[in-house]
Amino acid sequence: MPYRIAGVDVHKKMLAVVVADVEVEGEWRFDRRQFGTTPSQLRALAEWFVEREVEEVVMESTAQYWRPVWDTLERVWQPARRRAEAGPMAGALHLAQAQSNNAPHGRKKDFPDAERLVKRLVARELTLSFVPDATQRLWRTVTRRKYQVTCNRVQLQNRLECLLEEMHIKVSSLVADLIGPSARRMLHAVASGETDPATVAALGSPRLRATPEQLRDALGPCADLNRVYRRLLAMILDELDVIETHIQALDEELAGLLRVHQDAVQRLAAVPGLGVDSAQQIIAEVGPTATTFPTAKRMASWVGACPGHDESAGINHSHRSPSGNRQMRRLLNQAANAAAKTKGSVFESVYRRLVIRLGHKQTIGAIAHRLCRLVWKILHDGVTYEERGPAVTRARAQRRAAKMVRELRSLGYRVERELSPASASA
Repeated sequence: MPYRIAGVDVHKKMLAVVVADVEVEGEWRFDRRQFGTTPSQLRALAEWFVEREVEEVVMESTAQYWRPVWDTLERVWQPARRRAEAGPMAGALHLAQAQSNNAPHGRKKDFPDAERLVKRLVARELTLSFVPDATQRLWRTVTRRKYQVTCNRVQLQNRLECLLEEMHIKVSSLVADLIGPSARRMLHAVASGETDPATVAALGSPRLRATPEQLRDALGPCADLNRVYRRLLAMILDELDVIETHIQALDEELAGLLRVHQDAVQRLAAVPGLGVDSAQQIIAEVGPTATTFPTAKRMASWVGACPGHDESAGINHSHRSPSGNRQMRRLLNQAANAAAKTKGSVFESVYRRLVIRLGHKQTIGAIAHRLCRLVWKILHDGVTYEERGPAVTRARAQRRAAKMVRELRSLGYRVERELSPASASA
């Protein structure tokens, strides 16, 4: 019985599609057809796959143009699957990384690229990407949009400081947060046309470390400030308000989407270095139970939070980590830096033990690897994090003392262990 696989070379305005029966021995015979990327053309593509009794589909991850094709086929295409021996991959959609389908220089064409996808899928020479279900993809869209907006907020804060320096207003040297409530009130007053430095300085919070005299001195140039600068300052403050409104709306949207998995968010947020925001982003990337990854090692390899191997002729030339999920690597590295500074945590002990030998960068990578395996354990097994940092440190000291006593006794010394009062009370 025929078993047909389709290959799709994705472009912005057109799709080069081929279908071949992979169980026919001898030369490959492909049915070629070209489709557009409009919704009606994508539905026609799905209908053609049903007509041709296609069992599997493989496409190339071209920028973002593969997403409409994937979404339409996932929703509309219903493979035949009439054979019991077809295997577990029957009816599957595959997304191949573009680098794994490279062609020799000067040998790249649309339909041959689609044919190469089918041949390399059968030979298992393609690197396939993990594509979550539609619900999780929506989570990813919201979390990544929130990250982009947050980056825009940081960039806008930097532009605000540059503008204030050009205006000779040195408020950023006196307040801890340039866009905090106190600084915001003073800047709004300057933008609205206030010319008295004392009046503007009085809007600052009494809890500021800066004295009123220092604030008046820093705000002195607002007395004869050009009106253009005031309008530019007002524009930046208005843009900042819009960005913060968007961040709040995205927070509410994400909380509504992940309300069903609130328990998993809370369990992840309890890990040192993580919080609610990081926990939500992690769940959006790997899922609420991480069922896609059968082991913690698989997940660490997918993230790229593990040592690499570049071996040739029996010599390992590099241990550089492989390229993985960029969002997860960013989250884990940020969490590792925060966890290493958490007093009394096991990650602080690990950092102090390894940083002498590995340096800061590699030590953070090792802690990120531990965090990745811990995240898999919490999500996959449904456990709760328990901090055992001080206990681990005491147990390690006791094991080291027992080992030293055994070594001394083996050398013929008579050793008697006696705990100090401080150790006994601990």
